[in-house]
Amino acid sequence: MKADEPQATEQEKTKTSEIALTIVFDNYPGDKTLTTGWGFGCVIQGLEKTILFDTGEDGLILLSNMETLGISPADIDVLVLSHAHYDHVGGLSEFLAQNSDVAVFLPEAFPENIKDTVQKAGGRIVETTDPQQICEGAHTSGVLQNGIEEQGMYIETAEGIVVITGCAHPGIVNITRAAKQNADQPVLAVLGGFHMAAASGQEILRVIDALRDLGVRKAGPCHCSGDNTRKKMKEAFGADYIEIGVGSRINFNKPETAKEGND
Repeated sequence: MKADEPQATEQEKTKTSEIALTIVFDNYPGDKTLTTGWGFGCVIQGLEKTILFDTGEDGLILLSNMETLGISPADIDVLVLSHAHYDHVGGLSEFLAQNSDVAVFLPEAFPENIKDTVQKAGGRIVETTDPQQICEGAHTSGVLQNGIEEQGMYIETAEGIVVITGCAHPGIVNITRAAKQNADQPVLAVLGGFHMAAASGQEILRVIDALRDLGVRKAGPCHCSGDNTRKKMKEAFGADYIEIGVGSRINFNKPETAKEGND
């Protein structure tokens, strides 16, 4: 796994043996040329389809950050929305105004006004409840709930799955466990919002232990995870802690079968 590698051209991406995950929206700073905002959004490149997971709170910030990073809205094939809170769907309308030729994976229980926004723009809605394949090598986690219905997603890499979460309202451990059970593969990393800003030190340590019990090797908390969570996870995971802010780029090796398919 490598961080902060240069962006590949479209031609290079079809041949690459790596999957690139780029944070395009977050409230934690990373690249100083980018704008922070409350919420989360990341782009996954190098798979059969290019995926945007969540859109942050502000579409203008989202699109500006993507432009600076060299990612065009036209590059996106699939949009995955984790849950209906504004800081994860706030950029939806502005994004769709630039590219509506996308499949939008969202929980079935999403508000009708958000579904209408997608349909009126010309997007194709894919409603989810159970885990569902997004494309080869990428799946939704299935919709979980703890007062709020939410889904994460995971991608398959050479070393196990990488779980990506928006806010993890149902619990980061629960979403990770669901993804692992569906994939039937080890968990290499968990990245995104962990919804632990108000968690006590003991709660954070319990979550760390639970993630370890699930075999999670690397952790990259951002967005709503909280400074103390990031601090304690950095102490616990050491060299396997992934520092994440807007602009961060993390590369993962593809499974061997996927590499062979690109030759």
